Amino acid sequence: MTTLNNKMNLLHIIVSAGETNCQYNEHCLPVKDRRNITICTYFDRKDSTPEEITLFNGDNSLIGFWRALNAALKFQKYDAIHVHSPITGFLFLLGAILGGGYQKIKPITVYTVHNSYPNFPLKHRILMIPIFLGFQELIFCSHACLESFPHWWKRLGGHKINVVQNAANLNRIDRAISDVERTNSRDQFEVISVGRLIPIKNFSTLLKAFQKANDLHSQLTLIGDGKLRESLMQESDQLNLHDRVSIIGLVPRDAVFQYSARADLFVSTSRGEGLPVAVLEVMASGCPVILSDIPPHREIARKVDFIPLLDPNDIDGFAREIKRFREMSREQRLDIGRQCRKIVEEQFSLDSMHRGYTKIYDRISEKQLTYVMR
Repeated sequence: MTTLNNKMNLLHIIVSAGETNCQYNEHCLPVKDRRNITICTYFDRKDSTPEEITLFNGDNSLIGFWRALNAALKFQKYDAIHVHSPITGFLFLLGAILGGGYQKIKPITVYTVHNSYPNFPLKHRILMIPIFLGFQELIFCSHACLESFPHWWKRLGGHKINVVQNAANLNRIDRAISDVERTNSRDQFEVISVGRLIPIKNFSTLLKAFQKANDLHSQLTLIGDGKLRESLMQESDQLNLHDRVSIIGLVPRDAVFQYSARADLFVSTSRGEGLPVAVLEVMASGCPVILSDIPPHREIARKVDFIPLLDPNDIDGFAREIKRFREMSREQRLDIGRQCRKIVEEQFSLDSMHRGYTKIYDRISEKQLTYVMR
């Protein structure tokens, strides 16, 4: 194992190191004191990173990314090189092969699949073929994510396939919501949803269901941004919801946790996920949830009866459940929120996720050590 001060040296290659990037927030920031973290990005990061993390920024171009990657690879020796997206995975492989260093680097390469197969556009599926062939270890972010891939993809990955479930950073969430007032003296019923405003998240169904739930004292807040923002605002107006629906865009991650802790209910009508960190974070904040009936949500709500699962297009069903939660007492909702929190504590904690990745990193290092000793 190549270490500095007895810490494992890891290089994470990600698209961006931004406030909303899960790989940065779950794989890098929480372990910056326990591991020597280096990050290489495709997009330029404008904000500063903690001094414990070494950052090699791309400049939003192919040449800039390869320049940053080359500098990162020369910076130090690594115990593992961990890549997190089809684009950066393919570019990393291409650069390593063209540069003549692929055979040397391959034994320490790790790739995580962060989404379910149907959610990947065709070009990303094509890019993942050499990734499945060329990386040493392949990790899926959930069992549902793995099962979503056709059989021939699993054969392609073979013995390299692992599952390490996504997780929520409980410590960070608790710090963020420590001063949030849990008791609600307001007459208003607060519903939130978090995610990119893109077609697969299916926010149109949520708007229609919220309107059909028919309560003038309810408020819906959408947290996120994306190409559908303008059309969702127009649809909200057409449904006469303009005074009861807010689309607030991107906000700091800690602020998302605070919105979640104050809310009475979270709703996801998404048609596809890997294993949604946003849902785990909301549950960890103590907020009850209504989820679409898709495999990753089933994995979260397995064997519980207090999380409704509905067909993503079931407007009437979502409206009915929103109304049911609204008619509950505040204490009933708080009790369900506590049960949601318990699921995350027991099954989807960040410590558990990092233990899973550490086993894979250690396995790589042990193989490298055995090779050197021979």
